[in-house]
Amino acid sequence: MAREIKFSLVYRDMWQSSGKYVPRVDQLKQVAPVIIDMGCFDRVETNGGAFEQVNLLFGENPNKAVREWTAPFNKAGIQTHMLERGLNALRMNPVPADVRALMYKVKAKQGTNISRSFCGLNDHRNLEGSVKYAKAGGMISQVALSITHSPIHTVEYYMDIVDKVVGYGCDEICLKDMAGIGRPAFLGRLTKAIKDKYPHILVQYHGHTGPGFSVASMLEVARAGADYLDVAIEPLSWGKVHPDVITIREMLKDDGFLVKDINMDAYMEARRLTQSFIDDFLGYFIDPGNSKMSSLLVGCGLPGGMMGSMMADLKGFQGAINMSLRNQGKKEVSLNDLVVMLFKEVEYVWPRLGYPPLVTPFSQYVKNVALMNLMHMLKGEPRWSTIDKDTWNMILGKTGKLPGHLDPEIVKLAKDKGLEFYDGNPQDAFPDELDRFRKEMKENKWDFGKDDEELFEFAMHERQYRDYKSGIAKQRFEQELEAAKAKAGAPIVVTRPVIEMPAFDIDKFVAEHPNAKPVQSTVKGTVIWQYDVADVSQAPNIGTQVKTGDTICTVEAYYGLEDIKTNFDGKIIAVFAKQGARVNKGEIIAFVE
Repeated sequence: MAREIKFSLVYRDMWQSSGKYVPRVDQLKQVAPVIIDMGCFDRVETNGGAFEQVNLLFGENPNKAVREWTAPFNKAGIQTHMLERGLNALRMNPVPADVRALMYKVKAKQGTNISRSFCGLNDHRNLEGSVKYAKAGGMISQVALSITHSPIHTVEYYMDIVDKVVGYGCDEICLKDMAGIGRPAFLGRLTKAIKDKYPHILVQYHGHTGPGFSVASMLEVARAGADYLDVAIEPLSWGKVHPDVITIREMLKDDGFLVKDINMDAYMEARRLTQSFIDDFLGYFIDPGNSKMSSLLVGCGLPGGMMGSMMADLKGFQGAINMSLRNQGKKEVSLNDLVVMLFKEVEYVWPRLGYPPLVTPFSQYVKNVALMNLMHMLKGEPRWSTIDKDTWNMILGKTGKLPGHLDPEIVKLAKDKGLEFYDGNPQDAFPDELDRFRKEMKENKWDFGKDDEELFEFAMHERQYRDYKSGIAKQRFEQELEAAKAKAGAPIVVTRPVIEMPAFDIDKFVAEHPNAKPVQSTVKGTVIWQYDVADVSQAPNIGTQVKTGDTICTVEAYYGLEDIKTNFDGKIIAVFAKQGARVNKGEIIAFVE
C-alpha cells in the first residue's frame, strides 16, 4: 500500500534565509488564506528564529504578528511550528531557564502548535529543557538534529542524541540540514535507524538547496520512512533556500508515494503576493547571490543564508588587505580570490575548533575566526590573533560540549590567556531573570500583555524591546529603508534627517592611519576602523567627550540612529552620532570606552 508524505511550508525560513527582514503582519495576513487554499500543506513554519526580533526592529509588536499570522492556519486545521535554539531560545546568546519556560507557554497560547528545538552543538543537555518546557507549555516537542558532514558526525553519533531526547519525552525528530551538505545516502540511513528503533516518532526533513543535494536527500529520507518534508514556493525557492513544493511533489508521486494535489491558481497567487512583498521593501535587503546555488558550499559546509553577510564582510576587508599586500610588495587579491581563501580557511579552522555544527550561532563564530585569521595572515601576522568573546565561550564549553576535540594549539592558547574550561551544565551558568524584568515593567507601568507575552518579549529581546517601546526602532528602520532605496537608485521621499557618510576612501585612510584595525560590525555591510587618538584635536565632539589616548572609530558607511556595536579583543566599541548631523567624508563619528 502506498505511503503518504506530507509537506510543511517553511515560509518564515524562506525569508530569513534570503534577507534581513520578513513580511509585516498585514502582508502575512494577506498570504495566509492563499497558502491554505493551495491545499497541499499540513504544516507551516510561521515564527521563531529571528522572526520576533525582526518585528521589533520594524518597530512593531511581534506578539500581534504571531497571533494574527497563526490564527488562519489554526482555524483551517493546519499545524504551525516555530524554530528555537535550545539554550539560546529566540536569540543568539544563552537564555535563563525561567524565560525559556515562559516562551513555550506564550507561544502555545498565541497559536503555535509545534516547537522545533535545536542546539547548535547537538548537546542533549541543552535540549532536555526544550523538550520538558515545550510539553509543559502545551506544545508538540520536535527535536532537530543539526546535520553536518564530518568524520565524527556518524549515524551512531546522531542516534545517541536521539536516544537521549526520546528519553526526555520528545514527540518528533527533525533532520535540520541547515547547510544542505548532508549526503543523501547518509540521511537515508539515519532516517531508517530512527524509524526502526522508534516507529512512533515522526521524522521531518529540513534541507537547504545551496550545494545541490537536497532533492536527492528528500527522495532518500522519504524512502527511508520520513513523514514530513520542508519545502518552499517561488519566488523564494531554490537558490540558498529550499526546494519548491511542485518539484518535490512530482518526484514523490512518480516514486509511488501518496501526495496531496496543489491548487495551482492559489500557488500562483501566493507567488504573486510574495513577489509584491519583495517589491515593496524586502527586496532591498536580499543579497542577489542568495538566488544562486553553489557547489563551493560543499567543502566549507557554511549555511547558504550566511553568504550575503559574508560577502559584505569580505568587501569591507578587501581594501585593508590589499593595502597591506601593496606595502609588502605582494600581489593584490580579488573578491573571488578572497572567497576561495576564506572557504579553505573555514575548512582548516573547523576541525581545530572541535567540529561544531555550522548552524547559528556557531557557523558565524567559525566564519568570523576564519575571516580574522585570513586578514592577519595576509598582513604577515599569526593565525588566531583575534578570537571574539562569544567564540571563546564556545571553545571553553560555556554554551555546551563540542562534538569533537579541540586542537592542542587552541587549548594552549586558552591556557596562555588564563582562561578556564567549563564542563558543567550550560544552563546553570545563567540564573533566572524574570523577576528583574517584572520589577522594571511595573515601575514603567508597562502592560505585561495577554498571557504575559509582553513580559516574555522584554526578557527575551531586552535591547530591541526598549527600542520598540521608545519608538526609535521604527525611526531607525524607516531610515535604513530610505538608505537602501537610495543605494538601489529607487525614488524615495526623505521625511526625516538622515545621517550619511559618503564614499569612504580606504586607501587614503589606511595610509594616514597605518595602525588602524578593521573590525567587524553587527550591522550588515559596515566595517568599523579602530585607531588611537594621539591628539584630541583630531576628534570632533559629536555626541560625547573624547580624551587624548582614547580609542575612536570611523566607519565606511553609516545611516540612522543605530548604536553600532562590535567585539574587538574583548572590548565593546559603540558608534554614536547626533540625529540629523551630516557626517563628512573622513570625519570621525565614533568613540569608545
